Amino acid sequence: MEKKLTPEHLKRLTLDSQGLTQNTPFGTGKTAVLNAFEHLGYIQIDTLSIVERAHHHTLWTRIPDFKADNLEELVEDRKVFEYWFHAASYLPMQDFRYVLPQMLMIKRGESRYYNADPKVMKYVVDTIRNEGPKRARDFENESHKAGSWWNWKPAKLALERLFMQGDLMISGRSGMQKTYDLAERVLPSSTNISEPTPLEFAEYLVKTNLRAYGFTTLKQITHLRKGNALKTNVNKVLQMMLEEDTISKVTSEGGSSVFVQNEILEKTFDQASSSVWLLSPFDNSIIHRDRIKQIFDFDFRLECYTPKEKRQYGYFCLPILFGDQFIGRVDCKAHRKEKKLELIHLHIENSTINLDLWLKPFIETLKRFAIFNACESLALTQVSPSKLTTVIKKELSKVKFKK
Repeated sequence: MEKKLTPEHLKRLTLDSQGLTQNTPFGTGKTAVLNAFEHLGYIQIDTLSIVERAHHHTLWTRIPDFKADNLEELVEDRKVFEYWFHAASYLPMQDFRYVLPQMLMIKRGESRYYNADPKVMKYVVDTIRNEGPKRARDFENESHKAGSWWNWKPAKLALERLFMQGDLMISGRSGMQKTYDLAERVLPSSTNISEPTPLEFAEYLVKTNLRAYGFTTLKQITHLRKGNALKTNVNKVLQMMLEEDTISKVTSEGGSSVFVQNEILEKTFDQASSSVWLLSPFDNSIIHRDRIKQIFDFDFRLECYTPKEKRQYGYFCLPILFGDQFIGRVDCKAHRKEKKLELIHLHIENSTINLDLWLKPFIETLKRFAIFNACESLALTQVSPSKLTTVIKKELSKVKFKK
């Protein structure tokens, strides 16, 4: 017989597992950054820079003293590496062997993506082997001869293919400019490079999801991963864990069944935090849209890929989490030259919570977020509902930045 949990308990379980119920859930400094990676499993990379990029934003949300240098140092220390989770991501080096199935699949030519000229691939590898790490731009204008087989675009394709199949790794970045080196020169000698069996890979996905989210489902575990064989193996792992009594299958009131770790199933929580988090649209906690809709009744979609005339909320909205409830979203932009963080449109969607409870912590978080984005002022352009405009602007006017 399945156990039952209230939606409120599931909310607290998953937010706690995501590191969103405490101020310093993973500690401080560079050590906290590595702890976060090893707990969450991955952090998604994104190139958009409307505000601070997603990978930095996601870490800052959980590590108040986070600095971009912390991440760069972990890459240099070979504790973290770049590859693909469900999207381009940073992952902990301890999980390297679990990207090998995809690398080898691409190397065998079983993917219709990442096509590149073998001659160019050989040239790129030989150049990096002989001359050291290279960026894509280092291969620009290699030949100016009209009709030559060699130019920058084939080189970039070759770099991507060699990276995806594991011959090259990204040894560092300057902003979004990636530097590639031979994998043999980047991987620590102690790294486990044995390819996991399909069942071991499924177990890795199951345990990563349970650890990072507190509870999970088959759909969540296989998010953006195709193949019936994977689903079969994930189900096998879940059944084994049920038989071993390490997880339980529970039903939320009015919801579907989920799998929960037994060690946290009976965990109790104090009163919900009064803190406010501004989440990146690519934050691990909200990446599964159906799950957030089901558990939090919050329908979130990033609209930067939606035609302007069809957007409901704005180009780059950040979800606003107050305690264990999503109260709205805000379309932001950091005007870096003016050092101003603009709240283009603030949408407050949960009217059941007293304004006095969330407004001050929200303003405090906005100030911290502005500083994180190297901004020294805040500007509010529009609020929905409009009746909140005056009181929110009044509170914003009290914010002072150190010059």
